Amino acid sequence: MSLVWTMGEVQFGNRTQTHRRYYSKWFPGDNIESAELMSEYALTHYKEWNQAIDTWQNPTLDDENLPDWFKSCMFNELYYISDGGTVWFRHENEDKLDEEDPRKQFGRFAYLEGHEYRMFNTFDVHFYASFSLGTLWPRLEQCLMQEFRDSVYAVIESKRWLMHSGEWCQRKKPLSVPHDLGDPEEEPFTLLNAYNIYDVSDWKDLNLKFIISLYRDYTVSQDLRFLARMFPTCLDLIRKCDSFDRQGLGIVQNGGFPDQTFDCWTMTGVSAYCGGLHIAALACLVEMASLLGYKDEKQEFEAKRVKAAQVYHDLLWTGSYYRFDSSHSSHSDSIMADQLCGYLFLKASGVSTETIFPASHIDKTLDTIFANNVKGFHSASLGAVNGMNPDGTLDRFAIQSEEVWTGVTYLLAATMLYEGRQEEAWVTAGGLYRTVYERIGLGFETPEGLTGDRTYRSGGYMRALAVYAMQDAYRKGNKSH
Repeated sequence: MSLVWTMGEVQFGNRTQTHRRYYSKWFPGDNIESAELMSEYALTHYKEWNQAIDTWQNPTLDDENLPDWFKSCMFNELYYISDGGTVWFRHENEDKLDEEDPRKQFGRFAYLEGHEYRMFNTFDVHFYASFSLGTLWPRLEQCLMQEFRDSVYAVIESKRWLMHSGEWCQRKKPLSVPHDLGDPEEEPFTLLNAYNIYDVSDWKDLNLKFIISLYRDYTVSQDLRFLARMFPTCLDLIRKCDSFDRQGLGIVQNGGFPDQTFDCWTMTGVSAYCGGLHIAALACLVEMASLLGYKDEKQEFEAKRVKAAQVYHDLLWTGSYYRFDSSHSSHSDSIMADQLCGYLFLKASGVSTETIFPASHIDKTLDTIFANNVKGFHSASLGAVNGMNPDGTLDRFAIQSEEVWTGVTYLLAATMLYEGRQEEAWVTAGGLYRTVYERIGLGFETPEGLTGDRTYRSGGYMRALAVYAMQDAYRKGNKSH
């Protein structure tokens, strides 16, 4: 039996544009005709599909060194690629796009931040989830990155009311990566930045994450022409970040409001999270400039990377971890589970890190996080809690500091795998998996955040796709050994 549901042409809430599903390239006509064609195609090709699935999955399933729970997690978390409010369209101007634009061939791809968080391709979150697209469907990842590249220069003059401050701000300012590509109740791809809690043009992580993601994508695809196409935008974005260096330290400073993906957890001054992302972005730009023959830019970013790394270590290194931020506030000494996020992307991209993040610092930081945020929080049965105080108590500054984020836990576990800490990685991620899938029955609805008092937030969420960072780290680790 073949079951087909087709709706070849769709509109969003504002109904200003009609979009054509990507499959309409091969299955044209009205919905009845398309359904008949697709059903016939499925019934004549399903054996090939089954064989292709076996060929893809069997090397993982047959690997006796991988825990069974991880095999389940890795394949099952991919539910969100299709079940995340996903749309895959032909680009409305595909005939006018230049030949090197990946959307000409592969269209527009978008998925929601979460079943409850109604925003397409939320970029600060996709940064984590992108390991799935980037490794399995690299051309779709290129389409998504091309969409954001174009949106960097978009300007939307209309004002919008901000929920946090009650002020009004411009919806989309130039030279900023948007938070998201829009709300399906409006007109996505046109009305960017559906998020309206804070002014996202002042977020410190978005521009940096674009640069880091692009270089990681290149190391997968080895598509130098696409890298060259995007590099000028990376230059514009990193220079825009100079405006976030308000003290002239050579590294971005957070503004004392939640101006990054932890949008309830305030960072002020130089932070472990955004500072680490800035250093990683500069390191990626050095690599890009070298590959593309930009000698002056390579020297420029090498010098900036050295300066930023020195300031980062001088202000934040405690001897056992990088403190949350440099503000000397009540929570600035918090141990953040995600403080090595930028470092992880450098490892995934094959960038040398010793002169940026000393190996001894990484080793001590992972010791500290595992002891406090993993084992010190419900005995490692829930993954890694976002924030712990140095005295072993939970950082209760904000709801997000006391949550376990699925994507953060998987990225942390990936970092452990890169550092040869397999047992710690399986303990860290395994506790989270067993809670989600076995204890609370939220498989195929993996939430964004869990707390120690048996509550969860935002079921069905994009960031858990970061489990593919673990798969990537495991695969590369096995090759190196």
